Amino acid sequence: MRDWLPDLSLSSGPRYAAIADIIEIDLKSGRLVIGDRLPPQRELAKRLSIDFTTVARGYIEARKRGLVDTQVGRGTFVTGGQDKDRRGFTSALAPDPRRTSIVDFSMNMPPETDDPELIARMQEGLSAVAANMIPLLRYQGFGGSSMDKDAAAAWLSRRGLVPSQERIFVTPGAHPALLAIFGTLAKPGETILSENITYPGIRSISAQLRLNLSGLPMDAHGILPDALADACRRLGPKALYLNPTLQNPTTVTIPEKRREEICAIARKYHVPIVEDDAYGFIPLHAPPPLATMAPDLTWHIGGLAKCIGAGLRLAYVVAPDTKAAWPFASAMRANNVMASPLMAALATRWIEDGTADTILRFVRTEAAARQTLVASLLPAGSFEADPLSFNIWLPLTNGWTRSTFGSHMNAAGLGVVASDAFTVEGPAPEAVRICLGGPISREKLRSAIEFMAHALEGPPEMTGSFF
Repeated sequence: MRDWLPDLSLSSGPRYAAIADIIEIDLKSGRLVIGDRLPPQRELAKRLSIDFTTVARGYIEARKRGLVDTQVGRGTFVTGGQDKDRRGFTSALAPDPRRTSIVDFSMNMPPETDDPELIARMQEGLSAVAANMIPLLRYQGFGGSSMDKDAAAAWLSRRGLVPSQERIFVTPGAHPALLAIFGTLAKPGETILSENITYPGIRSISAQLRLNLSGLPMDAHGILPDALADACRRLGPKALYLNPTLQNPTTVTIPEKRREEICAIARKYHVPIVEDDAYGFIPLHAPPPLATMAPDLTWHIGGLAKCIGAGLRLAYVVAPDTKAAWPFASAMRANNVMASPLMAALATRWIEDGTADTILRFVRTEAAARQTLVASLLPAGSFEADPLSFNIWLPLTNGWTRSTFGSHMNAAGLGVVASDAFTVEGPAPEAVRICLGGPISREKLRSAIEFMAHALEGPPEMTGSFF
């Protein structure tokens, strides 16, 4: 019943509650019947001249009362508390526990929202994309459609990047993009550089491509310029990999001046830069990307996993120039064929309608709240973090080893990963990365950090940990 228009004056409650009230009234009066499809939320908001979020809350309230059911890709239907509508479709109000329990704690995950308004908005975007389900199931050309590249350009512009469409590629995640980039830049046996404590994925990619990965020492501002210059002279590297903003795992952000020094050295020695900007969208005022300082040298990867959602499996790649893009496109096509058109369309929808920005604001706000919580429970100076990172880097003391500590924290619901996964050269330090995001709530996070703080006050023997 797409022409249904509630008379909100019939209810004295807030507008969102009034929408649910009128659904109930109209159901009793016969104006609505079980199985009727309600207008899409954005359409109804426009017709009522009210905010989308008000309508979204109204539909959520109606679902809580058992009056309606929202089915992804089909819309919102009147159920009146029935298990099935007149078309025979079963109501699916509750998430499938077989899906909700799936999580990989070895990954660094952003906080997950439980805001019903935001979730409803995300679902609305999925419903809109489902209108093109059949064409989105087709094979499509590699690199993304024109409209998806337009959305990518709009998203990348938040980081000061203004590349042409010919240099933008919509790829199935940062990891496959890195594999293709390094596969085109270096041959087996050749050297690439990275931070000595770095993203584990680059270690596995180097091993798969049989590249020599050489780690550079760091200080509080990132890799040391003198060490980079020395490595360029001695090793003749084919590329430099950096995760320059909220670096995984140390949370270090390279300041602008250091970035300029790095670009100058890379230019002097003709070393391409691979900039993994996975966390670059999180800070409100992050330093400019390396790709804006040395666009002709830099491969920029703007992944969506950390700022919107890893399940999208999407990353926007900016090539240094169109010539460099050709072998990259061939490698990506050979290994992955294409990014999922369904996921690309969903990301485009969320970028265009502002949902992506809302998700990003949530991640920022919640990450900051969790960092504040951790700072209130752990001694100052005992860990490394950024006010907006969703992990901490924890050097271990009091006789704790990374293996013993990981075993002790195994049941706490936190993602604890030992430094071995991140260390390129030399012995791994006694340290761990602790993820503060993922499916854990803020309340459970508090309990887990309190448990951890108590353990760290003394040696493992005091806790019974003798692993």
